[in-house]
Amino acid sequence: MASQDWFEKDFYAILGVPKDADDAAIKKAYRKLARQYHPDRNTGDAAAEQRFKDVGEAHSVLSDPKQRQEYDAVRSMAGGGARFRAGAGGPSGGGGFEDIFSAFGGGGGGGSRVRFQQSGPGGSYAGGSDQDINDLLAQMFGGGAAAGGRGGDPFGGPGFGAARGPRPGADIQARTTLPFRDAVEGSTVTLTTADGGHVTTKIPAGVRDGQKIRLRGKGAAGDPGAPKGDLILTVGVEKHPVFGRSGDDLTVDLPVTFAEAALGATVSVPTLDGSSVRVKVAPGTPSGRVLRVKGRGVAGKKGTGDLLAKVVVVVPQRLSDEARHAVETLRDAEGDADPRATLFQQAAT
Repeated sequence: MASQDWFEKDFYAILGVPKDADDAAIKKAYRKLARQYHPDRNTGDAAAEQRFKDVGEAHSVLSDPKQRQEYDAVRSMAGGGARFRAGAGGPSGGGGFEDIFSAFGGGGGGGSRVRFQQSGPGGSYAGGSDQDINDLLAQMFGGGAAAGGRGGDPFGGPGFGAARGPRPGADIQARTTLPFRDAVEGSTVTLTTADGGHVTTKIPAGVRDGQKIRLRGKGAAGDPGAPKGDLILTVGVEKHPVFGRSGDDLTVDLPVTFAEAALGATVSVPTLDGSSVRVKVAPGTPSGRVLRVKGRGVAGKKGTGDLLAKVVVVVPQRLSDEARHAVETLRDAEGDADPRATLFQQAAT
């Protein structure tokens, strides 16, 4: 994008948004106009094609924070007031935007004009100079750039001439894996950093698999006098052979015999702390029913969850002659009862 275009075109007006529009408003306006003027919807319409290009051009500048800042500064010079000239010995009368930069093109008044073309984010400008627009404006309004920062900011913003402070350290990503019990009850881990150091931190009780924990000031070092970055720790949790987790509730499959499920029984259920609790299985309990034990789950910020025991009716693999006879007697007693009748009725709807 040439600076002359920035001076002449009002990208805010092209997108139909105010100058203080946020990123979301700019993106929304661009998408709406891009759909409206897309060449596929306006075949052979040269005006619509040009409008589509203008909308894309405006969005590419205003959606980039650095380019938008520079664009706003350039446009502020077109808002009225003083007219700019190339300098002593230059042509009289009001000069255009390119005249402002003619002094940097190698020659005084009457010299060839220079167009500055941006090469990309953070890139230089073409036209015989490797200075970006911040450097040029600093020279015009506040003198040359000083070491460690630019002096004199005619626009009062951080993008032109503001001294940069010490940069804070970068954040560091790390991972650790905990046994299921340690994740539920809480633990302390020691991590080895890339430079061979060690970081010890406490993992809070109830941490979930994949949860991220931010450790303030445990990241990379910054410039002298600047704070260190943070350590972003992702926690993995190993599977448990018996217990599972659903939110703050612990889950466990509870095997019961056919007789216990049919006739009812009181059975023991293991808990994560190594003890057990007794639960009542009501007569006729089907496989899959969940029995809830209050307060035996994961301790969280909103309280402690429950232990959910799912009944699993165990079918015997081998039967004695006496047991087989008893089962056959039960089958005969049930007669023509079909437990799948409702299933087929619902399947037919």
